[in-house]
Amino acid sequence: MQYQGVLTKMETEFSQPIQYYLIFENDFINMNQLLDKTITIQFVGYQCLSCGLNKPIYRQGFCKNCFFDMPQAGDWIMRPELSTAHLDQEDRDLIYEKKVQLQPHIVYLANSSNIKVGVTRKGQIPTRWIDQGAHEAIEIVEVPNRYLAGITEVALKDHVGDKTNWRTMLKNDVVDENLVEWRDRLKQYIPDEAKDYFIESNTETNIEFPVLQYPEKPKSLNLDKTPSYSGVLKGIKGQYLIFEDQTVFNVRGSEGYVVDIEIL
Repeated sequence: MQYQGVLTKMETEFSQPIQYYLIFENDFINMNQLLDKTITIQFVGYQCLSCGLNKPIYRQGFCKNCFFDMPQAGDWIMRPELSTAHLDQEDRDLIYEKKVQLQPHIVYLANSSNIKVGVTRKGQIPTRWIDQGAHEAIEIVEVPNRYLAGITEVALKDHVGDKTNWRTMLKNDVVDENLVEWRDRLKQYIPDEAKDYFIESNTETNIEFPVLQYPEKPKSLNLDKTPSYSGVLKGIKGQYLIFEDQTVFNVRGSEGYVVDIEIL
């Protein structure tokens, strides 16, 4: 079978294990059904997720021009503490920024390669955890806007990490932690403005990924350097496809790339 389309991050369905779907304009693939099958990925070109032009992708699926113009790529996306919509102040597009920033946000702990703190919109739970390859996660606070979530994350980063080591995550070289204890331990460091939003009693969420074989020394597939690749799919974790020869492919990191996919 053969498919062609623009890569966007895989859609997920929360089940045991997680179900993954690669969505194209006129088709979709349930990736779980491809485990133990040979997949060929052929780079065809680019298609910016904003302007749709065949221009090299700069970041987040956007060409360079769109990345610096689109509100979806504003600095507050990666750094929520820079959000200003609650002050009625525009960064790039106040209507869009109010829509995204002025809604409930969650500050959470996730364990993918280590304990890390993160921020996401409430509607993105548990999708955000799945995309990070976290095998366990828990909410800490639920706040009414992105700014409050951002300053809470900044405060907690002094006491817990905020980055995922993708190699450790993919090797499944992880240790189970008691996230309830971590949540309670970190409560004292929550800023005063967010203290009332602390989630007092909840349990951690556990996530199971469809992986038959974890790589011992994962090596990343870059379509710009290797425009054609073929391998046997052995697992899916986070937004990565894991192949038998230790190659791993970050689908989300390749958003905006047009590919041919052949399944043997």
